[in-house]
Amino acid sequence: MKRRKFIQITAAGSAAVATNLIIAIPGPEAKQKIGLIGAGWYGMVIAKAALKVGGVEVVAVCDVDSDHLTSSADELEKLQGTKPKTFKYYKDLLDMKGLDTVFIATPPHWHALIFIAACEKGLDIYCEKPLSYDIQEGLAMINAAEKAANIVQIGFQRRQSAAFSRTKELIDSGRIGNIHQVNAQIHYNPELKDYTIQPPPASLDWEEWCGPAPRLDYRPGIGHIAWRLEKEYGNGHLVDWGIHHIDIIRQIMGEGMPENIYSSGGIFELKGKITTPDTLTSDMSFKRAHVIWQHRLWGKGDASGEFNNGIFFHGDKGILFATDSGISIFDAGKDGKREDLSLPSESIQEDHMKNFLDAVKTRNKKTISCTPEDAFKSTATVQLAMISYYTGTLVKWDFQKKEIIANPDASKLLLREYRPKYKHP
Repeated sequence: MKRRKFIQITAAGSAAVATNLIIAIPGPEAKQKIGLIGAGWYGMVIAKAALKVGGVEVVAVCDVDSDHLTSSADELEKLQGTKPKTFKYYKDLLDMKGLDTVFIATPPHWHALIFIAACEKGLDIYCEKPLSYDIQEGLAMINAAEKAANIVQIGFQRRQSAAFSRTKELIDSGRIGNIHQVNAQIHYNPELKDYTIQPPPASLDWEEWCGPAPRLDYRPGIGHIAWRLEKEYGNGHLVDWGIHHIDIIRQIMGEGMPENIYSSGGIFELKGKITTPDTLTSDMSFKRAHVIWQHRLWGKGDASGEFNNGIFFHGDKGILFATDSGISIFDAGKDGKREDLSLPSESIQEDHMKNFLDAVKTRNKKTISCTPEDAFKSTATVQLAMISYYTGTLVKWDFQKKEIIANPDASKLLLREYRPKYKHP
């Protein structure tokens, strides 16, 4: 039978029942329904990144500062055309029907409780770095994600940097030879806020903001944004910002976690203004090479300002200095030349978010750039470095057992007790 005749017969036979058929015509792909928890500066950064990627709608926003809540909801309405519902308490947001995904952009001391609750709801999660405030929280978060089998991305967006990707290619090709030491640093002079104890702004519920962490007397110098250099909330510059360099070093060098860590430093120039070191050196013994972190939050920083923020890979054939947007290679020898490569990556935030949203669509966890398990390795590394600093001891880490070896004082700091109304996971 010819194709045209077959179609005619089929069409005639179908005519009798056509009126009883409902033809499903594919419509536009449904948007992912996002709930944003923590709507301050960086919460809006990741929400805007998701909207730029497309295929999402922020349907709910949660924050314990009513000013943040109002301003973020208004801005999101302008950006997407619909106004998200607003919540003060994260549990109320998680109970919202139709929610698909949660973005967690609170300070780190809130990450674990919100993350685990979202896993119990079966929601997909994009969580800002660091993974957790303490190491035991991080392990509990990994277990929760494994049980939920949801899609989870942690916000180490520098993994999308073209400069760092090229750095790995050059090192793997042997461009600077055998690498035995890596130095990472971020020197800068922070703009510190008022450290005078005072009532919190009327819009901010300070009790809820502190949550499971110690409730310190409010001062702007430990509140919004400034919490990063407060021991009880951000745990310092290495944990907040330096963690990005430690994470990317691990990716480039193919490292897991260091076996030994020793840190030293102090608060020399910023006493009475911050509670974490303004000067720190941390020696991390990874398998392939020693990684030495240092920072100074005062003075000039490095002798040359161009090296204030970046990573030095020291090889027997040369030195490679890498930043988010470029590479400088210094060949070994008296006549060694310098080669500069400009590799700007203007959309690493959007690229990292796209990686997550694509994985959500395909339900393929294998495509995720930064899983909780991998984020734990970077997070726990800098947390162990701070434990070494606080105890003044060499910290030896058993990765298989997830415990500190023969150091009771350091082991006590693997977990920070929660305030009475909260239960540590």
